[in-house]
Amino acid sequence: MTAPIGILGGTFDPIHNGHLRIAQEALEQCDLAEVRFVPCGTPPHRPAPKADAKARWEMLRLALNGHPDFLVDVHEIFRTDPCYTVDTLAALRAELGMQQPLCLILGGDAFLQLHTWHEWKRLFELAHIVVLQRAGSPPLGNAVNDADAALQEEYRARLAPGANALHEVPDGRIFVADMPALEISSTDIRRRCAEDKSVRYLVPDVVANYINTNSLYRTC
Repeated sequence: MTAPIGILGGTFDPIHNGHLRIAQEALEQCDLAEVRFVPCGTPPHRPAPKADAKARWEMLRLALNGHPDFLVDVHEIFRTDPCYTVDTLAALRAELGMQQPLCLILGGDAFLQLHTWHEWKRLFELAHIVVLQRAGSPPLGNAVNDADAALQEEYRARLAPGANALHEVPDGRIFVADMPALEISSTDIRRRCAEDKSVRYLVPDVVANYINTNSLYRTC
């Protein structure tokens, strides 16, 4: 079976070095063929992004330039209706075939809320889930014990013993990978921009230049 393709979604408002490090960790720890960044157009469970779709797409394109294993996927970015992950994965599955392993990359906090997502159990029919656990955080298994009962059941039934399991079947498994503790957030970056503070070393230089040139995030 071919190497899995990683799927990393988000508003990327803006893309920052934490996002890039998450993708790199998943790429290496899971031996992925590539990571596709899927910027959301209209997120159903959070406020609309501050920057418009074109600006966020441009910043992603600039940030990923020179990274041959990272790609921008435009399934969602220019849509105006609510973007559900299950629909995006279904579209990718139709495009890539039923035998191509897919890995949806999530942070630990997002995974613990997975049961609130639209048609969340169907996600396991479309992809594996790779959970990036930040260094210093409690073990994910302990946190799951306090989570929704249905999520606990799925976690225990699907937990993979190692990353190799993601290569054996196209979907349905959960793997927990390690993530360095990088305290970088898009919210903090936007705040810094609004306060006319530098965001250097938080975002790639090309992204910082784009933000400044286009006067983005002047208000929080």
